[in-house]
Amino acid sequence: MNRSELARTAQAMVAKGKGILAADESSGTIRKRFDAIRLESTEEHRRSYREMLFTAPGAGEAISGVILYDETLRQKTRDGTPFAQYLSQHGMIPGIKVDLGAKPLAGFPGETITEGLDGLRERLVEYHSLGARFAKWRAVIDIADGVPTAFGIEANAHALARYAALCQENEIVPIVEPEVLMDGGHSLERCEEVTNATLKAVFNQLFEHRIYLEGMVLKPNMVISGKKAANRAPPQAVAEATVRTLKRHVPPAVPGIAFLSGGQSATEATLHLSLMNRMGPLPWALTFSYGRALQDTALKAWGGSAATFAAGQQEFARRAKLNGLASTGSYAPEMEARAA
Repeated sequence: MNRSELARTAQAMVAKGKGILAADESSGTIRKRFDAIRLESTEEHRRSYREMLFTAPGAGEAISGVILYDETLRQKTRDGTPFAQYLSQHGMIPGIKVDLGAKPLAGFPGETITEGLDGLRERLVEYHSLGARFAKWRAVIDIADGVPTAFGIEANAHALARYAALCQENEIVPIVEPEVLMDGGHSLERCEEVTNATLKAVFNQLFEHRIYLEGMVLKPNMVISGKKAANRAPPQAVAEATVRTLKRHVPPAVPGIAFLSGGQSATEATLHLSLMNRMGPLPWALTFSYGRALQDTALKAWGGSAATFAAGQQEFARRAKLNGLASTGSYAPEMEARAA
């Protein structure tokens, strides 16, 4: 393991004013996104859509790295440049989603375990040869009656740590993503309780697996009320609860935390991030690793047409810029209208 190279890559992923684009939607997920704009999910349409995002003028100023799907890592721009090579040349680190999705956890109704450890070592060797320098593995923790159980959290934390160890062995920075879902009607306090338990288990397992903390990035949920909650906590309360929870469990050796947006609206995710970055000196960089919150408006502006390719790029660059500002605490909601 080349520790200095891992640390250098991890630092670059959370560089000041920049964040990570999650463009690693599986074929099934991208089909749903394309359905919304009435576009058939063909390989060429998927390639063209990703090219629209990656080649947007100014993207590299706010995007430090891009998480790719297996298919996308093997694709090229229209002029024949492999996407990984194009991104590297434009200051964006190519990464790869390596998990195979969350499946039901046997014996534990309502809980899931993420699969994909079998054969991962060999896949990582190939992904490194294709240009990937970081990877992502998502564990899913739901909140409902009697869920999550301590075992459900522990099983996912163990898998995350095994994945992270295999990544570092192969000179790939692991993004460790334990996502506590915001799908239910739970309170902010309940989310904080579950996020505390999850992060505690994850860092215990990372320690047991001898993970080099300086060579990883954490991708957690924000501590936030469930989408169906009657009285959802305001933005400042979300920022305070999230920072409080992270300070309890994330060692200062971790270079950065890149939040998932997890069902928040684009503007909500940007505001929460900016508020957190105004909360005084923090031991790690706080930035973004957004999928929908960066892509939704760009996808609609593009709509699948060559004629609106540039409009989609403009919209993507706008959202990336606003989130880049949020990662330094300098975003304000009134910028939305100005940036438009």
